[in-house]
Amino acid sequence: MGRVPVSTYRLQLGPDLTFDDAAARVGYLADLGVTDLYLSPVLAAAPGSTHGYDVVDHDRISEVMGGRAGLERLVAAARAHDMGVVLDIVPNHMAAPTPAYLNKALWSVLAEGPESPYASWFDVDLAAGPVLMPVLGRRIGAVLADGELSVEPAPAESGLDGMVLRYYDHVLPVRAGTEQLPLADLVDRQHYRLAYWKVGDEELNYRRFFDVGTLVAIRVERPEVFDATHRLVVELVQQGLVDGLRVDHPDGLADPRGYFRRLDEATGGAWTVAEKILEPDETLPGDWPVAGTTGYDAAWRIGQVQIDPAGATDLAGVMTELTGDSLGGLPALIESSKREIATGSLAAEVERLSHAVAAECRDDVRLRDHTLSAIRDCLRELVVACDRYRAYVVPGEPAPPLSVSLLTEMAERARTRLDAERGETLDVVVDLVLGREVGSAGRRQQPRRDEIIVRFQQVCGAVMAKGVEDTAFYRWTHLTSLCEVGGAPQRFAVAPDDLHAWAHATQQSHPTTMTNGSTHDSKRGEDVRARIGVLSQLAGAWREHVHALREATAGYRPADLHGRTENLLWQTLAGTWGPDGPIAVERITGYLVKASREAKDWTTWTAVDEAREAALTGFVEQLLQDRAVVDLMDAWARRTAEPVRTAVLVTKALQLTVPGVADVYQGSETTTVGLVDPDNRRPVDVEPLAAALARLDAGQRPADLGEEKLRLVAALLRLRRSLPEAFVGSRSGYAALPTTTGHALAFTRTLDGEPAVCTVVTRLPVALAAAGGWAAHTVVLPEGSWRDVVTGAVHDGGPVALADLLADSPVAVLSAAPPA
Repeated sequence: MGRVPVSTYRLQLGPDLTFDDAAARVGYLADLGVTDLYLSPVLAAAPGSTHGYDVVDHDRISEVMGGRAGLERLVAAARAHDMGVVLDIVPNHMAAPTPAYLNKALWSVLAEGPESPYASWFDVDLAAGPVLMPVLGRRIGAVLADGELSVEPAPAESGLDGMVLRYYDHVLPVRAGTEQLPLADLVDRQHYRLAYWKVGDEELNYRRFFDVGTLVAIRVERPEVFDATHRLVVELVQQGLVDGLRVDHPDGLADPRGYFRRLDEATGGAWTVAEKILEPDETLPGDWPVAGTTGYDAAWRIGQVQIDPAGATDLAGVMTELTGDSLGGLPALIESSKREIATGSLAAEVERLSHAVAAECRDDVRLRDHTLSAIRDCLRELVVACDRYRAYVVPGEPAPPLSVSLLTEMAERARTRLDAERGETLDVVVDLVLGREVGSAGRRQQPRRDEIIVRFQQVCGAVMAKGVEDTAFYRWTHLTSLCEVGGAPQRFAVAPDDLHAWAHATQQSHPTTMTNGSTHDSKRGEDVRARIGVLSQLAGAWREHVHALREATAGYRPADLHGRTENLLWQTLAGTWGPDGPIAVERITGYLVKASREAKDWTTWTAVDEAREAALTGFVEQLLQDRAVVDLMDAWARRTAEPVRTAVLVTKALQLTVPGVADVYQGSETTTVGLVDPDNRRPVDVEPLAAALARLDAGQRPADLGEEKLRLVAALLRLRRSLPEAFVGSRSGYAALPTTTGHALAFTRTLDGEPAVCTVVTRLPVALAAAGGWAAHTVVLPEGSWRDVVTGAVHDGGPVALADLLADSPVAVLSAAPPA
């Protein structure tokens, strides 16, 4: 492995932050203590892209960002400060842009079908029929009747010759030899099938990114596709312009392990992390040649070690009162949400898999009595029963025992949801997806059976993502800070020993993994989650507060306001209301509308309830101008100021000192209010941050919590940079430190077995204050002298009074002081 980052700083590049804009920030980031830039995708993306995950050309750097020359200038600026560069890449899919000619590979397939040189690129069976293009606003008959389609010369800017088929902004190729046909016949003779957009969820015949029809999956498991789509990325690594990689959504790939092995070989072992969502009892596959994950597994544990389990009942009472959901209802909600997705927006994926299994059964005399209907039912329930993104079964290899165990458990859950008559079919389906011998002998390793193994795992991941994180997590409002990407709301709170056990295991298995607090995918930024998490410590008071808010708004609250939306609203106010009041009303309403559409309880992206959305927006606008509501929320912000301060600083101190490469999302070095995208991808003005950092470095005390967080982040990033081996890599270690109270959490990071850094933080400060404070409680520091990296205070090893150590701050991070 080459360069390993010690800390990264995520930059969301695009029209508002070009390579040159980023280069201008490098000096500030170096002062902050960052060791590596962490760039969002930089390849050419679809027009107007704000994130870069919709790649249209793997051979070009985004001109919008500044092109290859701009990237090289940014890298040069980083190298001048001895900083590395980590790049986010997207191997799973490409954009189906508007107009389509912007993706030359896709255009070629649409124009030439199976004869296209790119025919092997996309996950679509071209031999089975034309590629579905569900882009029409109405059914094809109506579109033809009203003359909305036209055949015309290719646009000059496309660089194409010949004729194209136009539908408003959509431009599609005309198959050679069909140009002179009557329009309806011409449409019918293409290598693609124009269709009403709603047809896609039922009949789509290409794999996509979850349920996003404009992101079409590619087959990087094929060597020629991997080579073509990774040529430029590998070149950037080989030429020393990029040091490490973050791989987006590997669970969508046909063979994640095979992909990572090929990538590892191509890049010479570059540091690589996988955006892998792990369930609480799940570990990263040990045969993946990666440094670790992107840090969701760290983020939820750090948040939930600060949740007070005593608050669960009162918060559940509020949820039940407003929504009817009960404390133990999350598993059933997840199941129903996944089934809704499997029979709705991802029905086409389930159907495609069902037809593959049915075809295999029809061709085997011993299996042909298993009908398509029975197979569809069994597959649907198996997918719903999968409690994680996927198993890892590779065609041609025996299924790993863990995967066999997982599929066995899934089958038993599915069996309880199926008629007894389906039992034999379920057994056949399980055998097929595990690659076992079933039916006639000698049929194990055939292309269609391999496809079944792979496609089943891909469908499981898509249904998990859309059913759990993008549906159930928007419906479950017990404590919304827990419903995060990669989160575990089913656990509610975790104990310090649980965090220690995870950290120790991570240090042993993946010492150079990544940790994060906020990401571009976060539903709520780390500080918003911290504020909402405090509700668990004041759950009874929060329940009374919600009653007061409801009473204050009773006269104008919409009668049909959905209870889940209402509970989300109140918790969102708690998470975003600071000393200066609420954030802009359009940010709150934009978030609530998006969250409601994702929840799909009363409005959806495909069936918008405009009247109720308008009523929700109007309600929020009115309550934010209501003096009674403002006074209530201002009072709540004052009441929670100290526990919020604790949660914000503790979250960052833990994230920057537990095992792994610590990432700081742009702007999160200070307090920020970030909601789900696009809100969390807003531009960050670093000039005020740079000025504040300079004042703090000159000895000025922090003016507010934002500056206090900035001071802490800078101190810890600089500490990491000065002692890299104590934080990442095989020489570093982790050990819990003893405390006499559960209100303190402490550990040491070791270097070659010797303590080098100690972290001591406060837990559950509300209960701590109610118990009278620290009193005589202590933490036992290792032998020697220890210097607080923020205040400079020095403490001797051995038992140290927490009242002294944490007198001025809820966190203390100490480095070993040299002997006097």
